[in-house]
Amino acid sequence: MRPAFTKDPLFKKGLRIRKALLGAQYIESRLDQADEYTWPFEELATKTAWGMIWGRPGLPRKVRSFLNLAAMTAMNMRHELKIHIRAALRNGLTRKEIAEALLHCTIYCGYPKGVDALRIMKEVYDELDAPKRSRASGTGKSRRR
Repeated sequence: MRPAFTKDPLFKKGLRIRKALLGAQYIESRLDQADEYTWPFEELATKTAWGMIWGRPGLPRKVRSFLNLAAMTAMNMRHELKIHIRAALRNGLTRKEIAEALLHCTIYCGYPKGVDALRIMKEVYDELDAPKRSRASGTGKSRRR
């Protein structure tokens, strides 16, 4: 369900940024699955979080990613943290910088939240590395001779 008002410039700007950071396929899937009850949320998030806030010139995206990692860790938002770890990598943060950010959060947010955040970070890295390991071991595709 994509209403006609998706032509709104702020929505379009937010959608471009949202796709760039979270992945076009993931966002297209969310929008395709939206219905009359969930579409208002998609519109709100796209226009405000992504168009108005992420689209502002005041902070580089890399800094915004650091802030999101801290906020998601502090609130123990596991699913969102996982999404934003991937977005942080797309924004140019290194794995080491992400690990340092989460270690820093451990002191200010508490050890249980920090441990959980580091566990989620490891899950994301393992998911991203799985295809590489699969190719390296030759298990990615069967070979015929």
